[in-house]
Amino acid sequence: MTSIWWIRRDLRLTDNPALHSALGQGQVIPVFILDPAFSTHSPRRRNFLYEGLNSLHKNLQSRGSYLVVRAGKPADVLRRLMQETNASAIFAEEDYTPYARKRDADISRELPLQLVLGQTVHHPEFVKKADGKPYTVYTPYSKVWKSLLQEIQLAPAPKEISTPAGVESEPLPEFTDNPLFPAGEREAKFRLKQFTNSPITEYAESRNRMDLKGTSALSPYLRFGMVGLRQAVSAAKQAQESARTAEEKHGAEIWLNELIWREFYIQILYHFPRVTANAFNPALANIEWRNDESEFAAWKDGRTGMPVVDAAMRQLKEIGWMHNRARMIVASFLVKDLLIDWRWGEAWFMENLLDGDVAANNGGWQWTAGTGTDAAPYFRIFNPVLQSVKFDPNGDYIRKWVPELSDLNSRDIHTPWEKNITVQGYPSQPIVDRSIVKERTLAAYKNSKGNSES
Repeated sequence: MTSIWWIRRDLRLTDNPALHSALGQGQVIPVFILDPAFSTHSPRRRNFLYEGLNSLHKNLQSRGSYLVVRAGKPADVLRRLMQETNASAIFAEEDYTPYARKRDADISRELPLQLVLGQTVHHPEFVKKADGKPYTVYTPYSKVWKSLLQEIQLAPAPKEISTPAGVESEPLPEFTDNPLFPAGEREAKFRLKQFTNSPITEYAESRNRMDLKGTSALSPYLRFGMVGLRQAVSAAKQAQESARTAEEKHGAEIWLNELIWREFYIQILYHFPRVTANAFNPALANIEWRNDESEFAAWKDGRTGMPVVDAAMRQLKEIGWMHNRARMIVASFLVKDLLIDWRWGEAWFMENLLDGDVAANNGGWQWTAGTGTDAAPYFRIFNPVLQSVKFDPNGDYIRKWVPELSDLNSRDIHTPWEKNITVQGYPSQPIVDRSIVKERTLAAYKNSKGNSES
């Protein structure tokens, strides 16, 4: 029999449950559908995806197969493909965004679509409280998640994949090389191995330092399944077991917790899809945002006059990626300092991030805004200067992305306005007076809570 492997967010051959399920049926047709619904994706993220598809095609060719690319609405494409090839089944990795769930439910009513667990370690329905309700607080969720974790047996990439000859395909999408983030399973595996062989042991100490390479930078690869979450979790567990000191073991444990956060936000999106447009916490759904367009533009362009914020936003604009600590700083600055709706920032991130993921991005923004589940308290307002000094102590991160300030010493670079230092081409003052921030923001949040209770 012939079956279709419908590739969505699993651009890999190693430990791919959907692929292995399809192989169990006989011949396999690997297909990726260029869905018009995703035409609004960031150009940078599309380019990363396209490079990943080209890499996957080469991997398939080395095993006697090839990638079929077709454009159109998934239901129409799959219907035609089944008619052309007499395929008997469609296998795909289950996806949990509201769009994906509706798409798959609609297709399943007409075509033999079989969804396979693969994007997560545990299905969102699997980790629940004793009363059957989903967890909305991370710590108890993570404890149960870990207690349910069994030894992960990773399935190797198949040595051969038999595919019927002559299945029509559109040309593979063209892409531009990205030397900072080369797409593909090979690069993803290399980065995972490189990180878990050494930096992970110091992760607890270095993960917040924006001036160091202390994180895995695997998020774009996880986003498109060029490496699976099961592979990452397995590597983290192995690093824990091989750790020589308590500090090394702690580093691996902290990274594992970060991976679990990804799955936590996926299950939040699964059970509470309203979060894509609304605050998880209804009491904070009616904040009166200032939404100053000019300040939002300055934030997007890295022209706020707050060096660490500007460095992070320029990094995002230039390479499509940003350190997680930097993400929290710029999000807090936009929401708490400028009092601009978190959804504006969430949308800008999705437009620019290589790793733009609905669940993770929404969860991160709502956490910082204080509107989400298990979020930072709404009265917690990051001080960007203190964050800058603590996590970029010598100003190296700022110098890299805000070259106008590169000649300033490690003290003045964080707050050039305090000594009336003017640099040509850079704002002489931050766009917001931080002395008024706390009072203004707390008033807006308290008013929202008060209105929801009245």
